[in-house]
Amino acid sequence: MNKADLIDKMAGEASISKAAAEKALGAFTDGVKNALKKGENVTLIGFGTYSVVERKARTGRNPQTGAVLQIPAKNTIKFKAGKGLREMVE
Repeated sequence: MNKADLIDKMAGEASISKAAAEKALGAFTDGVKNALKKGENVTLIGFGTYSVVERKARTGRNPQTGAVLQIPAKNTIKFKAGKGLREMVE
């Protein structure tokens, strides 16, 4: 399912226009992005939790040359599926 499919599904299920569904989806994704940018977790009970985690610096290797590289630490996004979503997929 891509973004257009999701918008169609939202519009059909909620009996709203596609434009309104697209606006709602945009507001949701913007809200999640802004919360994660602030370092906050976003928890949707039954669906899952988005969180920001720090990935530690580590040593890597260039697969073509074999040269050793230092990979710097950085923040990344983690998603942990909620119980309801996990059980639905099993």
